[in-house]
Amino acid sequence: MSDNWTLRERPERLEARVEFPDYEATRAFLEEAAEISSREDIYPDISFGRTYVNLTLHTPEGMSIDHAEERFARHIDKLLARTV
Repeated sequence: MSDNWTLRERPERLEARVEFPDYEATRAFLEEAAEISSREDIYPDISFGRTYVNLTLHTPEGMSIDHAEERFARHIDKLLARTV
């Protein structure tokens, strides 16, 4: 897992906070992240402001982070490498 993500416990989840230089960059990231979500059928909790996005990948209760969440996180990392 990249430095963008933090593994949290109770409940187990992956969290990331990403900073952007302006609203346009934030908006572009959100649009591409939505495409990744649709393609991977994974929908993280997202909160955002003008220049940041918080992402949280939850697992079903009692489950651990699995390959699907890790794959989603890698796709987001690749997107960030292109946009930040």
